[in-house]
Amino acid sequence: MGVPVIGCPCDVCASTDNKDKRLRCSILIEVGGLNLIVDSGPDFRYQVLRSGINKLSALLFTHEHKDHTAGMDDVRAFNFIQREAVHVYASEAVEKALRNDFHYAFAETKYPGVPEIKLHTISHKDPFNVGDVEIVPILVYHHKLPVLGFRIGDFAYITDANYIPAEEMEKIKGVKVLVLNALRKTSHISHFTLTEALSVISELEPERAFLTHISHQMGQHEEVSKLLPRHVQIAHDEQVVII
Repeated sequence: MGVPVIGCPCDVCASTDNKDKRLRCSILIEVGGLNLIVDSGPDFRYQVLRSGINKLSALLFTHEHKDHTAGMDDVRAFNFIQREAVHVYASEAVEKALRNDFHYAFAETKYPGVPEIKLHTISHKDPFNVGDVEIVPILVYHHKLPVLGFRIGDFAYITDANYIPAEEMEKIKGVKVLVLNALRKTSHISHFTLTEALSVISELEPERAFLTHISHQMGQHEEVSKLLPRHVQIAHDEQVVII
């Protein structure tokens, strides 16, 4: 829902700390001369403008929930800039949802100006390449919904999960930097809690870890940060991490 939440008077939503202002989850990964973006939620247009992004090599989707896909229409700007279709990588389930939600972009006869998309179907079973960059999909579960995380070299990104199968944990081992979801302190049906996320981080032993997909129920950034190990941070909007 982002923070502040509409109509919520809680201390987090009323906070004046910019680190307590959270748009929906998305990340830009700059690697090998490429700009890879993971997920395009409802705030996608503003996030791209705020970050000054003028190149999109590929858009990768973790899963089909609207807080991760709703902004895909705005890739049309990159069609105009780059004069080519935007390469989109998604599982079969996500592809089905995109074709339904953005049916006009995939119609046989397209209205002028709709997004131009080139879909690539991916699964957790096989790594894939964007240019010369290898990407390893990681299967995690958001309650019963399959979600894909991604590993690129020494970096892994996982959001919307509360269970990672043992064989998928093996794919993550050895990363230097891990981004992992932690919704709040109390239990949730489909997201890791703070304690659960810290347990996963402890098992994987990355050099640095960043917690994302934080709700207003987690508490204020400054206060929660005091509870974390030195190598773990709560991620904040516009944060830059260099590996």
